[in-house]
Parts: sequence; structure tokens; C-alpha cells
Amino acid sequence: MPEDRLNNIISRWRVRITLLCVILAVVLAKPRLWSLFVGLGLTVVGLLLRTWACGHLEKERELIMSGPYRFTRNPLYLGNLLIGAGVVAGAQSLWVLALALVLFLVFYPAAISKEKQKMKQLFPEEYAYYTANVPLFFPTIRPSLQGQNIRFQWNLYKENKEYRALIGSAIFWIVITAKLFLNWPF
Repeated sequence: MPEDRLNNIISRWRVRITLLCVILAVVLAKPRLWSLFVGLGLTVVGLLLRTWACGHLEKERELIMSGPYRFTRNPLYLGNLLIGAGVVAGAQSLWVLALALVLFLVFYPAAISKEKQKMKQLFPEEYAYYTANVPLFFPTIRPSLQGQNIRFQWNLYKENKEYRALIGSAIFWIVITAKLFLNWPF
């Protein structure tokens, strides 16, 4: 199927293109002190959501319906959206906003679609129940499911290599802050 092939290509390139967009965001950024605070706040919320999700995530071993997965089927992507909004706010650039919009509108629907297909194959009955009860992206206020009684596990956070998002975000914010305070021209 051509759509599956396109989704695979888009999924494979998502991380590489995101890295390129972050580098461009640094170059195009015109940060102000207030924008750093707003952007960093959004980024921290996004990272906390991703951390919470990764502490529950057992990729392809079982369908996770605990932690943030009781509120949204895609807490990692929602966390990425918050981090992206933080980058846009911190950068104070319409070009960075445009990059972020293209990135999220092109890459994330394809990634979510690919993941939905994989979950349907791996967990057909459970996933049908899950999709009927938990929203795809934007979360509910109250948990849609009385989730599995599973607690956050640091070993899953490490296994899922979530620390890479923390390190990447920290580097971005250090550089963007230095750009503001040291008047770097790029």
C-alpha cells in the first residue's frame, strides 16, 4: 500500500528532521527574557508528561492503559507538542512557528497512524476497547479507564531512553539562553 510506505518513510525521518528543525530554531530565534520563561515552562510540562508516559511504557509487550495512557492514547506525542510549543514560545520567531506547524502536521499524523495499525495487529481486542474509551490525542480531564494498577517504573524510563529528550531539551535551552544573554549573532 502506498500510504503505508509513505508513513514508514515519514516515521523513519521524523527524528532527523526534528533535529534539523531544532538547529534552525536556534539560528532563527530572537528570544526575550519573558519568552524564555514561558517556553521553558511549556517544555518542562512536556518533559514531565513524557517522563510519566515512559515510566509506564512497555513497547510492544503489552497494551498500556495506566498512567497518562488512561487520559490519552498518545501522551508522548502530546508531550512533544508541549515541548514544541515551548520551543516556539522561547524562540519568538514566526519562522520557527512555521517549522513547528509543518513538522507536527506532516510527521505526527503519519506516526500516529502507523502506531494505530501496529497496536491493532498486536492487541486486536484490547485495542478496540481502548480506542472506544480513550481519546486519540487531546486528553480527558478524568481518566477514561480505571487503568491497570501499574506504578511508574524508573527502569522503564531508562529502557525507553527518555533521558535523551531531557538532554536535548537542556542543550536547546542552554544555547537559546546564551544567545539572549551573550548577544550571539546566529
